Amino acid sequence: MAKKALKTPDNNIKVQRSTRVKCPVQKLTYDGFVAHHYAYMMRVIQEVEPTCFEQAVGNPKWDNAMDEKMVALDANVTWELVALPEDKKAIGCKWVYKVKHNADGFVSRYKVRLIAKGYAQTYGIDYEETYSPVAKMTTVRAIIAMAIAKGWSLHQINVTNVFLHGDLQEEVYME
Repeated sequence: MAKKALKTPDNNIKVQRSTRVKCPVQKLTYDGFVAHHYAYMMRVIQEVEPTCFEQAVGNPKWDNAMDEKMVALDANVTWELVALPEDKKAIGCKWVYKVKHNADGFVSRYKVRLIAKGYAQTYGIDYEETYSPVAKMTTVRAIIAMAIAKGWSLHQINVTNVFLHGDLQEEVYME
C-alpha cells in the first residue's frame, strides 16, 4: 500500500495518507443464495412473533400454546391462588412468544412462556440470592470426552418445564 506524504500549512508536521482505494461495504442481497436457502428464509420471516398479549390473543395458534402452558403450570402445581398480604408487593408477569422452526423452515411449534417481571423486586426485601442450576459447558465437554475415552454411549433427554421442578425458598406474589 503506497502512502503519500503531505505537508501542513506550517510546514513542520508531515501527515501520511493512504492512497489505497476504499471499497464501500456491500449491502446484504439475496442474489447469492441458493433457491432453497431463499425459500427457507421466506418461510421463517412469514411468521411474526407477537410482542405482547394483545397481539397474540384471538390467534388460535397462540391461544392453544398459552392454554397448553397454563395446563402444564397447573399440572406442576406451580402456584396457588391466595390473597395478597398487606406487607407484600406483587410483581407483574408477561407472556413471551417464540416461533420454533424445523430445519426446512416450516413451523415446528409455537412456544410461549409466562415470565415474572423479576426486575421489579428489591434485593434484601423480595429476595436474598439468585441461582440457576445450569451445567457449565466445560463440564459437559469433560463428560463427553470421558464417555468417548471409555466407549460409553450418551443419550440426551428434554425435560419439559424442568425449571418448575425447583423449589423456591422465598414467597413470591405475582399478579
